[in-house]
Amino acid sequence: MIEKLTPEQEALIPVYWDKWRKIALSTERIDRYKAAEAVKAAYAAIDYEQPEILFQDSPYTACNWMLKRLSPQFIKSYLNEPNGLGSLFPAHFFQELSSQLRQQFGKQVFSQLKSFLYYVADDPFNHEIFNSLLDKFSSQVDEQLEDYSWWIEIQLNECFKPENYVHRMAGFDLCISILNLIHPQQEWQVFQSLIQECGWLFAYDDICIVCDRPLHIRFDNQNRLHAEGEPAIEYADGFSLYSYHGVTLPEKYGKLHPQQWQATWLLTEGNAELRRVLIQGIGYARICEELQAIELDTWAEYTLLKIDTDVDEEPIYLLKMTCPSTGFIHTLRVPPEIRSAHEAICWVNWGIAPEEFAIQT
Repeated sequence: MIEKLTPEQEALIPVYWDKWRKIALSTERIDRYKAAEAVKAAYAAIDYEQPEILFQDSPYTACNWMLKRLSPQFIKSYLNEPNGLGSLFPAHFFQELSSQLRQQFGKQVFSQLKSFLYYVADDPFNHEIFNSLLDKFSSQVDEQLEDYSWWIEIQLNECFKPENYVHRMAGFDLCISILNLIHPQQEWQVFQSLIQECGWLFAYDDICIVCDRPLHIRFDNQNRLHAEGEPAIEYADGFSLYSYHGVTLPEKYGKLHPQQWQATWLLTEGNAELRRVLIQGIGYARICEELQAIELDTWAEYTLLKIDTDVDEEPIYLLKMTCPSTGFIHTLRVPPEIRSAHEAICWVNWGIAPEEFAIQT
């Protein structure tokens, strides 16, 4: 029995996580033959008959395909199950692996790997797609289908999403490849193929809809969904999501580069988080210029400004700083209770008065 991971083995955990995240978030087109074979093998492994397999370009077209066929009979046949088969796949494949792990590894190893093997990440990728799909479908469901609108959220919750299993795949892959965990090899291969060859799956008794992967997935340097002037997630059928450093944007903002955003949008945007993003993207210097900030006080090369319009939850007070040697202007937000440029400088310098700060410098 292995009692403890060596430092070298423990250092491999993020390596395996990165490996499986890249696989789960691949933007390569799926090979339909390989995807179909992976689905058939997964159904066989849980003792289900092979289903009819359909392919769609995105989760949006998959849901739309089902939406157009909504009827009491269709609901009863495919969509009214408490759980789609998507939740049965991981339950079946990981149960045996977990049992083998407990038998072969000591408690300390189990503790070291626990967060990887039993933590299902709330991946921002599927979180944004989920919310975007709900918004999109809620706006297009007509009165005739209104009684069935509840199924959209259920199906999106229950469908099989490869990126949800990055942690578990990383942990078990490390145990199998590095620690030689004795495991059911065929079942492990089947589940690997499901992650490697498929996008999202809407799986039922006798039908399985396989979604293709996105054409593009774009992140910032903190691994948050992010793109400027283009979609952060983009599918072949045109279904797209816009995001700015992890915050989902409406298309009217996301399709434009932040340099093209207008400060006047702040006057009509009711969502506080979107106002924050707009302020961050536009920048205080341009906001001051476009919304005609009022000059309240000056001290040396510093100016205290106020934007006298309701663009945020509290009044915006800014300290404008001009570099004497370069002429470069920098603008920094300060608390609204500040009433002089000198007081604003002290606040920026963590309580140090500008005269004292100059001496220390």
